[in-house]
Amino acid sequence: MKDLAQLNFHHLFYFWRVASIGHLTRAAEELHTSQSALSAQIRQLEDRLGTPLFTREGRRLVLTDTGQLVRTYADDIFGLGREMLGRLQGRDEGMVRLRIGSVATLSRNYQENWMRPLLANPAVSLTLESGLLEGLLERLQQHQLDVVLANEPVPTAPDRPLHCRFLGGQSISLVGPAHRWAGQTLRVPHDLHDQDIALPGPRHALRAQFDALCLSADVKPRLRAEVDDMAMLRLIARDSGWLTVLPEVVVQDELKSGTLVRLGGSDELQEQFYAITVPRRHQLPVLEALLGNAPGITPA
Repeated sequence: MKDLAQLNFHHLFYFWRVASIGHLTRAAEELHTSQSALSAQIRQLEDRLGTPLFTREGRRLVLTDTGQLVRTYADDIFGLGREMLGRLQGRDEGMVRLRIGSVATLSRNYQENWMRPLLANPAVSLTLESGLLEGLLERLQQHQLDVVLANEPVPTAPDRPLHCRFLGGQSISLVGPAHRWAGQTLRVPHDLHDQDIALPGPRHALRAQFDALCLSADVKPRLRAEVDDMAMLRLIARDSGWLTVLPEVVVQDELKSGTLVRLGGSDELQEQFYAITVPRRHQLPVLEALLGNAPGITPA
């Protein structure tokens, strides 16, 4: 921390304004200081960094390679400062970072569909993480994530207050390769005995539902693969020739193109989606707008 403490952020701010405006006189006017004082501040920063940040081309100031790198960091530093002040004051300010965590078993297609409004917003910068639910919830409580997307509700507790919003649900479908199964229908689970099948892994919320259905009907499919990651399960569904049980959103492109066909489903197989947040004094308006139509629930 000693080296960081020796960095004068006041000097860095002056450099940033000159680099952003591109003109020493106009920057001095904006900062209500003299050109000589401003130049002295920048020289002190250059002395501290041990390298020039500008070169002169006639009357123009041009950033050196190091100056361009330092400006990139300064953009982040002071941009985050504006964002912080805006958030504390309950308004958006400049670029807004939204940090989204999602359980590894959640469909990537579903995630993209959910955050699609953000993709068209030039003021939003996204950070996306995936992992195990407990690890993501820990990062959420430490303010390292703003929201966690999950396919199961989580309980709240006095030492872990959580707000769980139901985003919606969808039926689970049985799909298969079109070249073999086009035009056919299969009953789930009754027609799956001894059929080659790929399933979500044991950690996926719908796996227990499917196993219970098969057990009650005394049906034993031939399990060829169990896959936690929905993106990988999508590839197996597309390329293996086996039957696959998964949310239709995972293979929406393959169903649309006709590579895969839907063969059946069951009302007892449902996947539900939740957005999990923690109570905070300063919420992100862009996130609240995205969650605005989602009813809040608190699981027991």
